[in-house]
Amino acid sequence: MSLYIYSKNNDPGSIIYLPHGGGPWPLLGDDRHTDLIHFLKTIPATLIKPSAILIISGHWEEKHVTVTGGSTPPLLYDYYGFPEETYTISYPVPGNVPLAEKIVTLLQKRNITATADNSRGFDHGVFVPLKIMYPEASLPCVQLSLINTLHPKEHIAIGRALADLQEETLLIIGSGASFHNLKAFHEPQTEQSNTDNNAFEQWLTETMSSRQLNEKTRTQRLENWLTAPAARYCHPREEHLLPLHVCYGIASAPVNRIVEVSFLGKKTSACIW
Repeated sequence: MSLYIYSKNNDPGSIIYLPHGGGPWPLLGDDRHTDLIHFLKTIPATLIKPSAILIISGHWEEKHVTVTGGSTPPLLYDYYGFPEETYTISYPVPGNVPLAEKIVTLLQKRNITATADNSRGFDHGVFVPLKIMYPEASLPCVQLSLINTLHPKEHIAIGRALADLQEETLLIIGSGASFHNLKAFHEPQTEQSNTDNNAFEQWLTETMSSRQLNEKTRTQRLENWLTAPAARYCHPREEHLLPLHVCYGIASAPVNRIVEVSFLGKKTSACIW
């Protein structure tokens, strides 16, 4: 069971950074993802009831910020070596052209180069968690890319440019994982690996939830996340962490809730505003 390790109040969240698991395994009911699957199934009841979703996935990087601009984006099976059935998964969620256009406009107003890609589809960082959370596939969705520089300050700035998107019924999701070391997922757990995993998660919890930190300090900690304990062990490459930076930039506030979730034997955290 997922553990609520911090809670400010019971207000429904409208921004969430969450783990999406290992490839399509959650959709197959993989027992190494039991905790994550339970979390994804139950968390929507604690969030706003959305009319649309903006999702930032760790699996899309571009030279400039790009959004899906099509009305019916296809699915991208951007993984390999999985059972044949995972390449015929269906999740016919519609796009949202007006929302994509608004996102591009807001970014451009902040002098951030942005464009819409009308043919790009949704990767598994989108359809895996959403198929579990909202199986009816009726909520219009727009995906936002990362910038391939992977610079944390740039991604916080992207979020701040999108702060005006915080509408009453828009759900914003950062889809990644606060632990994402593919090699470590397949190695035996050791005392040191567990210590490193726990140390980074404790740093993340303090950074995102502490009311003792002002927003300048919180921003500095996220910009300099490589100084966190075991940072490069937990993230040999930071693309799965950076959706958190975008979400934080939008919220520019400490989280209301943090939920500890595990998959593939590692602890990870969901942050909810």
